[in-house]
Amino acid sequence: MLDARDKRTKLQHTGKVSVALQVELTIGESILSINYEQLLARQFAEITHRYDWRDSIIYALGLGIGTDPLNADELRFVYEDGLHTLPTMAVTLGHPGFWVAEPETGIDYRRVVHGEQSLIVHAQLPPEGTFVARNKVEEIIDKGEGRGMILRVRRDLFDEASGALQSSQVMSIFCRSDGGFGGPQGAPVRVITLPERAPDHSIVRFIPPQAALIYRLSGDLNPLHADPVHARASGFERPILHGLATFGVAGFALISAASGVGTLREISCRFSAPVFPGETLRIDIWDEGTEKRFRCTVVERNQVVLNAGKAFFA
Repeated sequence: MLDARDKRTKLQHTGKVSVALQVELTIGESILSINYEQLLARQFAEITHRYDWRDSIIYALGLGIGTDPLNADELRFVYEDGLHTLPTMAVTLGHPGFWVAEPETGIDYRRVVHGEQSLIVHAQLPPEGTFVARNKVEEIIDKGEGRGMILRVRRDLFDEASGALQSSQVMSIFCRSDGGFGGPQGAPVRVITLPERAPDHSIVRFIPPQAALIYRLSGDLNPLHADPVHARASGFERPILHGLATFGVAGFALISAASGVGTLREISCRFSAPVFPGETLRIDIWDEGTEKRFRCTVVERNQVVLNAGKAFFA
């Protein structure tokens, strides 16, 4: 049982009074404490990430690309001769690791889920390269006691050789047990709506049963995606696919519909339900000029798993 109690401590700073907001969460014998100012000011070391053509191919295979090895549109992402790299692979580079599990964050990491993801592409990602990642906590939103906390973490990815900004990413982490500490509620967010007409494109992608086992080789080794015992302990009947893998499948479908891997400039979405390897995804896409709206549905369960999606193409 979770026992939450607010604690406010007044601190003096250069004649001004600031308020350190924290909530103590008692889980059994352990106490977790959210300190807003400390969490917002968290420092991350720069991460240098080197990858080669093999890593680019492994990423694509983890999305189920290459299941039809005679399809030239798929082969270009999994064969080194004339290899292309999917722009969404940028979200796997320079990740700071599962830092929310560190005790000093005060976060109950067992009840953390990936809520939203955005990616702005400034330059095309090459099949191999070296990039420097700078991560920072951009925003913390307190949704209230019993409603959780949203943690937005920004990552800027720079080419090591030129210093040029390659991409900007924001991951929204929903911390389900950590709301109610008196932090800011955040500005209202404009909800992305989908057109009421039939989609202009519907692309169906089968997710191979081993997809999560391959995708985790791109850096996310959370046992939730590999270990059946861990998955059941987390409330799932079996290991689930990484949310960012679903994000990548959607990106591939959007690029296929737009017929241009180098023209994707921005993609964002909200995760609404898990995907299990071995299921089939249908990506519905609506053309709105240079902008596209999209969602992903698991065909077998008729359940929307990725929603409020939008993408911009040059």
